[in-house]
Amino acid sequence: MNKQTFALVVIRISLGLIFAIHGGAKFAGGIGGTAAFFESISIPSFLAYIVATIELVGGVLLIFGVLTKIISALFVFIMLGAIFTVKGPLGFLDGYELEFALIAMSVTTFIASDWKTVFAFVPTTKQITEVSS
Repeated sequence: MNKQTFALVVIRISLGLIFAIHGGAKFAGGIGGTAAFFESISIPSFLAYIVATIELVGGVLLIFGVLTKIISALFVFIMLGAIFTVKGPLGFLDGYELEFALIAMSVTTFIASDWKTVFAFVPTTKQITEVSS
């Protein structure tokens, strides 16, 4: 495995871990609290279940390289939602810097994956070459 491939795998697995842990925490702490928070900022409470599920299941799938393009795109939308509904007014520092970094990681993962591959724990050399061309 070359350095570029290794770097992409580290980014993808780290991103998956972060989202899986955050999604799991939403369920472990009682999803009702997250649903109530969503309601308090005028977001339908049922979306808390959808977001937490995408974070947990999507994070695990991303760790194993399953559906990486779809999952990373969903993560971008979730983070944009967090920025525009909650974190934006706080500014970059102590606000949305984490969401910004997660968007960058998600976009990197999106670009590095392809639509043809459903599962790729480690991207093939061909995939890496196609991305860098």
